[in-house]
Amino acid sequence: MLILKAVGGLASLFFFCKLLGKKQMAQLNVYDYIIGISIGNIVAEMSVNKAVPFTHGLIVLFVYTLVAMFSTYITTKSIIARRFMSGSPLVIIEDGKIIEKSLKKVKLDINDLLQEARIAGYFDLSEIEYALLEPNGVLSFLPKTKFKPVTPNDIKRKTNYKGLSANLVIDGNIMKNNLSYIKQDIKWLKTRLKNLGYEDIKNILLATCDTNEVITVYEKNVLQKKNDCLE
Repeated sequence: MLILKAVGGLASLFFFCKLLGKKQMAQLNVYDYIIGISIGNIVAEMSVNKAVPFTHGLIVLFVYTLVAMFSTYITTKSIIARRFMSGSPLVIIEDGKIIEKSLKKVKLDINDLLQEARIAGYFDLSEIEYALLEPNGVLSFLPKTKFKPVTPNDIKRKTNYKGLSANLVIDGNIMKNNLSYIKQDIKWLKTRLKNLGYEDIKNILLATCDTNEVITVYEKNVLQKKNDCLE
């Protein structure tokens, strides 16, 4: 019985999390975090506590899910509600100067700031123009103009369009829908792979094709890759 309740609890949790959407799995703000741990506790309680009927747990879980969905709807419609529920960005560094008042407000010390800056690739705070603490707790950094990476646009260099690559083979299996998306068929794929020296698709871990029809192949248990460029 305990095993059945545990499996049922996990299935219910999966179902309600799918209803809530992927936001629950991404970086969470304070409200999302509270809802998430509450739902997790409900599932654990209804699975192991014999005094709590399984159906009662499902009802409470359903209510929490409805509240979360309703709050998400409200925050998409009202800026005031969004700021109240999710919060708003807080400036930590402005014009290259650290705002100590902001650090104290969010209980963030200078070592935490330095750590987050290093993670973002800034080992010298003097390179940072602005830093904002996002509602989900992540620090965003804007470098000073002279420290920004050079882009092709900066040097007036023309670039070719490069969209998303299509995964044509995954773990030895042909992705037929992706082939149809790029308006090709299995025969075309096998011919291209054969030209690269791959007779057996089962030996391919991943094969991708970009918008220029460049195929990149990753073999199983092999680190090297091969490219096939159309002339």
